[in-house]
Amino acid sequence: MSFTIRQICLVADKLQPVIEDFSHVLEIENCYSDPQVDFFGLENGLLPIGTDFIEIVAPIRDNTPAGRYIERRGGNGGYMVLLQTDSEEIQASSLTRAKKMGIRVAFGGTFETYHFTQLHPADTGGSFLQIDWDSQNEHNGYWYNAGGNRWKEYVNRDLVSAIAAVELQAEEPALLAQRWGEILDIPVTSNKHGNPELALNNGVIRVVTPEDGRGEGLGAVDLEVENRQKLLASAQARGLKVSDSQVIICGVRFNLV
Repeated sequence: MSFTIRQICLVADKLQPVIEDFSHVLEIENCYSDPQVDFFGLENGLLPIGTDFIEIVAPIRDNTPAGRYIERRGGNGGYMVLLQTDSEEIQASSLTRAKKMGIRVAFGGTFETYHFTQLHPADTGGSFLQIDWDSQNEHNGYWYNAGGNRWKEYVNRDLVSAIAAVELQAEEPALLAQRWGEILDIPVTSNKHGNPELALNNGVIRVVTPEDGRGEGLGAVDLEVENRQKLLASAQARGLKVSDSQVIICGVRFNLV
């Protein structure tokens, strides 16, 4: 496989309360805040889960795309899926296929050895899809968005150790999965529940029918759990526990696997 789920981005109306929820429930810390997101009228924080990351962004000005997204989906929720590729060639071929499909590039650029491209969610469907590569090519190491390697000292695997899956939701899951599969050149398969999936290096992208009344979007993330009972007790204390296999933080379902 040529793609790794490296980062999931969530959007919130206020940053600090969400960071506190993650810190208390999953025992993970903010390892880096990127001053460059101010360009988009945002503030952010990144929290490592093993060698993967959850980013939270929050508007600090009126009339930002993130703020409008919160209004459109009725509250905090999933925003972006960031995939790390093995090479410049893989990124370029993905973007060539996207262009042929009429998918616009929302934003892109280069910082040091890091090269990123965000595809427009109105064209991809589901969420922002960001396809990145770094000439250092460390899928378990250096990550520009998290300050290079500084994130490593913040890693705590006591409760959770990795992101195992990303769950998009759409009224026609097969069509959305087919579209993302065509962009990434990954075949669509079905899991045991009949939901279409795309297999990646470290997990899957799964597409399901919406059941939360919020329509299309990034609805859930699967987490590999090391201490389920402690995690659930912490979630219960903050009023975030949904069941013995799921908690909701920042409007996103976190499935405990």
